[in-house]
Amino acid sequence: MSERSVSKQKSGKRWYTLIAPEQFDRTEIGSTFADEPEKVDGRTVEVTLGDITGDQGENNTKLTFKVNEVTSDAAYTEFIKHELARDYVRSLVRRGASKVDVAITVLTTDDYRVQLQPVAFTTKKADRSQEKAIRRVMIDLVEEAAAERTFEELVDSVIEGRLSSAIYGEAKTIYPLRRVEVQKLTLEARPEEVAAEEEAAVDVDEEDVAVDDA
Repeated sequence: MSERSVSKQKSGKRWYTLIAPEQFDRTEIGSTFADEPEKVDGRTVEVTLGDITGDQGENNTKLTFKVNEVTSDAAYTEFIKHELARDYVRSLVRRGASKVDVAITVLTTDDYRVQLQPVAFTTKKADRSQEKAIRRVMIDLVEEAAAERTFEELVDSVIEGRLSSAIYGEAKTIYPLRRVEVQKLTLEARPEEVAAEEEAAVDVDEEDVAVDDA
């Protein structure tokens, strides 16, 4: 055993196996080193979708998880972000064509606040009114998807490509498209955080109400 290994053992540090949420079949997604379980809580780990599914064709999709529960030798995580690799997105851009994107913040049926960023690539250069119409389709379909789905269901629809396919099917009637992707999905707030923000907003509104003493 090396002096370095002995030193680490004496310091009380140990490895914790990082576990993906049940939505991702509790797959092992790595490990992290710490001397206290409390120091593991809140750490993030980024893996590719291919790392989880075993399909190397899905390595262009990056998933980020955050530790929210720690046991004696394992750290359980929650999903917080889906993002396409920048090199992959750049590879879809073509000279003489349009890239149409938008950021949309929505609330799921179980009160998770999420931001999604769909992007469409046209076959040729679209004009401004056509790009605006495509963005409107993106906004409407993303809002509709969130209004009908839980956070987990919305994430599944993005990762499995169902949401991008729905956008493609409707937006291609406005202008010919080559491809549609959801380039990023980010968890902005959990239900308890959303509720706290709403409560704080109500408190502020009540304080701002003028009182007539007359």
